Formats: sequence, structure tokens, C-alpha cells
Amino acid sequence: MQKIAAAALLAVFLPLSLGANSAAAADAMTPVKTVMDATVSNWAGGDSDWQDIFDESKLKDLYSKDFIAKYQAAAQFPAADEDGISPFDYDVIVGGQDACPLQELNIAPQPPKGDTTEVIATFKKSVCMGTEADYQKTTTVRFEVIKEAGKPVIDDIITVDDAGQTNSLKSVMQDIVKQQQQQPTDQTPQQDQPQ
Repeated sequence: MQKIAAAALLAVFLPLSLGANSAAAADAMTPVKTVMDATVSNWAGGDSDWQDIFDESKLKDLYSKDFIAKYQAAAQFPAADEDGISPFDYDVIVGGQDACPLQELNIAPQPPKGDTTEVIATFKKSVCMGTEADYQKTTTVRFEVIKEAGKPVIDDIITVDDAGQTNSLKSVMQDIVKQQQQQPTDQTPQQDQPQ
């Protein structure tokens, strides 16, 4: 009798928990889709303006407080003197300065693990550059999405390079700050040399 009662409870609560998980996964797609839509537009060609995935409004709406703090700290050290804004001199999603119009884009949320839902984006970024196997490779970007104030936000962007090495964007931003802070300054007082 207890087994029947347990099975009945499981039959009621399992769909509810699966429904909650699929709702969380769908919510997690929202900020990732915004970032990927901008990236697709940026590499589509044509005359459209470049969309900064870290501009002030996107930063505030799409990313976690911890991510924003790390970005703002790294942004104190712009990668290019001309723009004076971004700590990166490359597109962090495609992992380079050049790409083709993105092809075969797929965005798939994974089952939540604790408070984090991973959303995986895959795409081909170099198809227009040639028919060789290297240009046909699929790029994988993993977005770690959490909830803050009831809203899904990106807490980290994990890229996988050609060698299979994973790179956390939050770690990259921390490294930018560390490297800049460790650079010697040119304002070291010079001591008088004996003549």
C-alpha cells in the first residue's frame, strides 16, 4: 500500500518539478538569445551598426552583479586606445576579430544544476573563409545563467578554444586587471648617480 501511495505522489510531483525545470531553462534562454541575436547581427554583413553586447543598458539588463563588477574593473584598461571603452580587442563570443555570417546556430539550455542553468550556443563562424576542415568547425560557447531579483542573468561566458581549452570570461577580466596592476609605472623616482 505504501508503494502505491509513493508512486501516486511521484506521479503528481515529478511532472511539476520537470515543468519547473523546463520553465527555468526557458527563462535562462532570454539573456543568451539577446547576446546571440546581437552577435549574429554583428557578423551578418551589410550596413547595420555594431551592437556592443556590453553597452550600459545590456550590461545592466543581461548580466549578474558579479559579472558587471568584473567587467567595469577590466574596462578601466581599454584594449584599444581608439575606442577607450572595451577591455577586449576581439569579439568574445566568436573568439576573434574576424568571422563570417554565423551558420547553424543552435541554443540549448541544459537541466539546471543548483542555482545555475547552463545554456550552450553552437555555431559555425568561418564557413565563408574556405572549404578546409578548420573553417567548418563548430564553435561552442557556454553561458552560465543564474537568477538575481527573480530575473535570469548571465553570470559567466565560457568559451572553448580550438585546442579544447575552456576559458571563463570572468577569469579573463580578472587577469586583465591583475596584469595592469602588476605593470611597473614610469614614475619611479630616479636617484642621483655619483659623477
